[in-house]
Amino acid sequence: MTNSTDVRRIALVGDYLPRKCGIATYTYDLRQALAGRFPAADVLVVPVNDIAEGYEYPAEVRFEIQEQELDGYRRAADYLNFNDVDVVCLQHEYGIFGGPAGRYVLTLLRDVHAPVVTTLHTVLEEPNDDQRNVLLQIAELSARLIVMTERGRKMLQEIYHVPAEKIDVIPHGIPDMPFVDPNFYKDQFQVEGKNVLLTFGLLSPNKGIEYVLQAMPRILERFPDTVYIVLGATHPNLVREQGETYRLMLRRLAEDLGVERNVLFYNRFVDLKELTEFIGAADIYITPYLNRAQITSGTLAYSFGCGKAVISTPYWHAEELLADGRGVLVPPRDSHSIAEAVIDLLDNEPKRHAMRKRAYLLGRDMIWPTVAGRFMESFQRARHSATPRFRHAQRLKSLDEQSQMLPAWRFDHLLRMTDKIGMFQHAKYALPDYQHGYCTDDNSRALALTVLLEELGQLTPQLKSAQTSYAAFVNHAFDPQTHRFHNFMAFDRSWLARPEDESDDCLGRAIWALGTCVGRSGDRSLQMWAAQLFDRSLEAITHTTSPRAWAFALIGIHEYLRRLSGDRKASLAREHLAMRLLELYERTASQQWLWLEDIVSYSNAKLPHALILSGRWMGNETMQAAGLRALEWLCSVQKSPAGHFRPIGNAGFYRRGETPALYDQQPIEAHATVSACIEAYHTTGDARWLQEARLAFEWFLGRNDLGEPLYDTRTGGCRDGLHEDRLNENQGAESTLAFLLSLAECYLLESVLAMRQEAGNRTAPAAQPAT
Repeated sequence: MTNSTDVRRIALVGDYLPRKCGIATYTYDLRQALAGRFPAADVLVVPVNDIAEGYEYPAEVRFEIQEQELDGYRRAADYLNFNDVDVVCLQHEYGIFGGPAGRYVLTLLRDVHAPVVTTLHTVLEEPNDDQRNVLLQIAELSARLIVMTERGRKMLQEIYHVPAEKIDVIPHGIPDMPFVDPNFYKDQFQVEGKNVLLTFGLLSPNKGIEYVLQAMPRILERFPDTVYIVLGATHPNLVREQGETYRLMLRRLAEDLGVERNVLFYNRFVDLKELTEFIGAADIYITPYLNRAQITSGTLAYSFGCGKAVISTPYWHAEELLADGRGVLVPPRDSHSIAEAVIDLLDNEPKRHAMRKRAYLLGRDMIWPTVAGRFMESFQRARHSATPRFRHAQRLKSLDEQSQMLPAWRFDHLLRMTDKIGMFQHAKYALPDYQHGYCTDDNSRALALTVLLEELGQLTPQLKSAQTSYAAFVNHAFDPQTHRFHNFMAFDRSWLARPEDESDDCLGRAIWALGTCVGRSGDRSLQMWAAQLFDRSLEAITHTTSPRAWAFALIGIHEYLRRLSGDRKASLAREHLAMRLLELYERTASQQWLWLEDIVSYSNAKLPHALILSGRWMGNETMQAAGLRALEWLCSVQKSPAGHFRPIGNAGFYRRGETPALYDQQPIEAHATVSACIEAYHTTGDARWLQEARLAFEWFLGRNDLGEPLYDTRTGGCRDGLHEDRLNENQGAESTLAFLLSLAECYLLESVLAMRQEAGNRTAPAAQPAT
């Protein structure tokens, strides 16, 4: 291919140096190769930031996206449209984009005008529902898909049914190094005269380096002048979560094996020049990775293409690249086989050098200038074959569509209201009110919120620490004698009442939070703790008399059974509580009063929510229908003449035969309605429930009787209520959590709706509604 092209402006979207990860390095190398091979082209970069402060990027970076900020992806699309790029080249890996399975990037792909060429760095053989649907939508929204191996092409066709003519196979690029003797570089690292084994890349437990260390004593018996270089910093995400635990374990293992003098750890992220020197000094490169389902390895490609003898475990990329004698494959977790393979290659120089030569010759098709030319060919195919879907003029969003855009996340006030004990109950304006201490009700809500944030990819280290405080508070509140929970704790950490004197609702909310931890969290230790406490508190809820406590508990039981559906005790408790709610409805409801009690008071929508949810999953159509009727009636009495959401006021509630209290309107009513209407939509598929949920959520944003927002965008908190003539300016825990829980559930709903919209005629399985 010539160095001229009609593709004049290219945008690369993905991680980028100086961020430390494999995708960042790949995107940087690809950009340099494209700019070098096609100097007339403007190759700009739109990176994704995993930290709020971002990175000190070079000049080619023109726009930045915050990973977990959905609107940032929309703004990036606008930027690319305004700058009239010819092609967008997305570097896709599930873990680098926000939302469930990284689905936020779909927003960018939907809104951008230019044809999209997506490089798939991971193709999963057994994806979960979210992962499958995200990849299907990426395939649909992309003009071309690039994979780096034939196996990747085959998997796209057989598992995801992508047409063969839409796929390009372009190998992982490598630096163009001369074929030289390793001894040329060894003196730079003071390893001259030694046999050098090398592994490089970001360290993490799935790399299997410990098995090479365990092979070293056997290798040193035969070749005592051998060193093993482990090059690379620990993966930043692992450092944030666990520190240097893995590296320290490797060091201790080397010492225990007595090989510490023959193992060299270089704990840093090296640039390309230094990396090629390390590769050059290696006699044998080893990739002892534990995960077989790895479709691409940049470190393998670099070492192989630079003419190294390679020993590897048989993950997918290695199986394909090292076939036909181009390398040695050994079983995973097998230090004996690694040792024998190393000894064989060191003992047989002709074999080792023949292997090196075969690898180097094949690697000439993998050097970055050649790869850049292949990418440009794919870009041109994308431009010339793009359907009008990629060339349409921007369609302006209607006011109706714009109103559905959700606020960005702000956790300032949540964290301000949280200390190492838990979440404070009340606030004076936006200041925590120490005088009233803490309560289990709010810490249970906060715990459930953090699990939803985890599911949305929003659980930052600060929020994870807060989650630990909320869980510890709930744990401390449990009374092993009564199997109930203390509720109110003073600032001096003393309980203000006996657990048997606390409300039933406190017990129900705790079960809701515990069930959510079990059903939704990916934190194994949190799941195990919550499952045990859930089991210990479950019997007590069956002896309570509060219908709302039953409703909270039923939602928690449902969440618990999502993961542990065979638990008979939980299933029986669900049946018992749900039937009691249904009996209430059948005993109390009339044609004009479709409700479960003679008063509509607080957390009202939780009652029909529990009936709808339980009826749906128990297969009880009578129960489900009763819940839907009650929710429909509640929505009708919670609507103003102007059509906006007007919750029943706390100043008198709504008694049968009387008129509803208009004020003091409470945020928990808006959240309960949002949650119940989302469940009604998932149950029925009726879009009118989406409208009801939206009306309730917009109450927070100012679509209410006063026309004033309760959500404070400056603090991230929510005001405590709406009076006849003013807002309650205090921003307590209950109100702030009501807003944040509503926002989390709306984001989860948005993901499901977008998935269905983009899937077209494909039926996307409905995600479980949030609690």
